[in-house]
Amino acid sequence: MSGHDITLTVNGTDETLTVEGRTLLVHALRDHLGYTGPKVGCERGKCGSCTVHLDGEPIKSCTTLAVQADGREVTTVERIADDGTLHPVQEALHEAHGLQCGFCTPGMVMTIVDLLDRESEVSRESVRHALKGNICRCTGYQKIVDGVLAVAEETEGVQVGSNDQTESDFTPAENTRTNARGGD
Repeated sequence: MSGHDITLTVNGTDETLTVEGRTLLVHALRDHLGYTGPKVGCERGKCGSCTVHLDGEPIKSCTTLAVQADGREVTTVERIADDGTLHPVQEALHEAHGLQCGFCTPGMVMTIVDLLDRESEVSRESVRHALKGNICRCTGYQKIVDGVLAVAEETEGVQVGSNDQTESDFTPAENTRTNARGGD
C-alpha cells in the first residue's frame, strides 16, 4: 500500500508525514507526531474525546482522514495552555472540579474554547447544548457547566444569560443518553 505525503500545521509547527489513505487524523496526530492531547475514544465521532480545531473549527479527529487535513491548520489541546500557564477554560474547569478522570477533558476544552470564541452570550442551556457531542463517562456535567459559566463571566465579549435550567433539569444519565444519540 502506498503512502500519502501530507503537510499539517499543528499548533503552529509545520509537520510533514507519510500516512496511508485510511489513517485517521487522531492517529496521525498521536502515533505519527506524538500529540497525545486528542484521545481515541469511540472512534465513531460520538464521544468527543478526539476533538481538535481544524482551521479554527472544532472537529472530531476520529472521523476525519489525515489526508483531508493536508495543508490545513490543526490545533490540539496542547496549544491551548500558554507557555505552561493554563488557559482560562482549563483553570475554570480545575477550579470547578469539572475534570473528572481527564479522558474527556481535552475534547471538552476544545469545544468550550470554540463556544466562548463564537458566542457573545451563553447560558446553562447553551453550554449543555454545545457539550452534547462530548461524553463524560464519569457523569460530571454539572461541575463542567459551572466551570464554563464561571469562565464566561470573566471572558471579554461574552455575557452569561439567565440561568434557564436548574441543576435538577438535567441528570448525568440524561446527558449520556443525549450524547449517545449524537446531540439533539
